[in-house]
Amino acid sequence: MRNFSLILIIAAVVMSFSAVFVVPEGQKAIVLLFSKVQKDDADNAVVYEPGLHFKVPFVAQVRKLDARIQTLDGAPDRFVTSEKKDLIVDSYVKWRVQDFSDYYLRTRGDKNYAETLLKQKVNNGLRTNFGARTIREIVSGERSELMADALIQTSESARELGIEVLDVRVKQINLPDEVSSSIYQRMRAERTAVAKEHRSQGQEKAEEIRAEVDRRVTVMLADAERNARSVRGEGDAQSASIYANAYNKDPEFFGFLRSLDAYKNTFKNKQDVMVIEPDSEFFKYMKNASAQ
Repeated sequence: MRNFSLILIIAAVVMSFSAVFVVPEGQKAIVLLFSKVQKDDADNAVVYEPGLHFKVPFVAQVRKLDARIQTLDGAPDRFVTSEKKDLIVDSYVKWRVQDFSDYYLRTRGDKNYAETLLKQKVNNGLRTNFGARTIREIVSGERSELMADALIQTSESARELGIEVLDVRVKQINLPDEVSSSIYQRMRAERTAVAKEHRSQGQEKAEEIRAEVDRRVTVMLADAERNARSVRGEGDAQSASIYANAYNKDPEFFGFLRSLDAYKNTFKNKQDVMVIEPDSEFFKYMKNASAQ
C-alpha cells in the first residue's frame, strides 16, 4: 500500500511538472494539441506571453518562438536598373513575428529558414523598384522613395509567413567589379589627359617666362655694354685731355717720357730684333743725352 501511494505521489509530481511551462522574457509560445495549434473560440491561435503557464500534460507540446525584433543582414545582391545596368546592393531588414501560428506552420519555427524565405521576398521587392528606376534617379535622391516602396511590397508578401516587416534599408550601392574597373580606367585616362594638358600649358608658360628673362638679360647686357663704352670713351677723352695738357706744359719732357715707355716696351724681350737706321728719331734720347 505504501509503494502504491509513493507511485501516486511520483506520478502526480511528474504530471504537475509536465503541465507547467515557462516562457522566458523576449519569447512567446504556442501550444500544439495532437500536432495542431491550440486556438481560442474565435479561431485565433493562443499565444502565451512570458511567464508561468499550464498545459495539458503529456499531450500538449510547447513551441517557444523569439518575439523580439530581428535583423536580416545578408550578402549583397545584384540588381538591374531600367537602363539594364547592374548594381551590387547591400541591404538589411528589420522584422519580427506577427502571427505565431502562421509563422510556425510556414517555417516550423526555424529562424534560418524563415529568413531565407523573407530574403527572397525582400529581393523581389527591391528588384521591382530598382528595375523601375535609372542609376541617376537612384543615386540622386530617390533612394528613400525606393526603400519605402520596397517596404510596402515586402510587408504585403511577408504577411503570409506571419512576419511583420518593420523596415527595409539600402546600406550601400556599388557597381560590379568589372564595371568599376572600366570606370576607374576611364577616369584615370581622363585625369592623365588633363595632367598632360596642364603640363603642356606649364611648359609653354615656362618657355614664355624663359624667353622674357632672356630678352631682359640681353637688354640689360646691351645697356651695360653701352654704358661701359660711354664711360670708357669719357675716360679716354679725359686721359687724352690730361695728356694734351701735360704736353702743352712741357712738350720736351712729355716726349722724353713717351720715349722711355717705348724703350721699355720694345726691349722687354731679349730675343726681339729691330731693323732700324742708326740716325732714326727712335734713338734720339739714347744718342744724345743732352737732348733731354
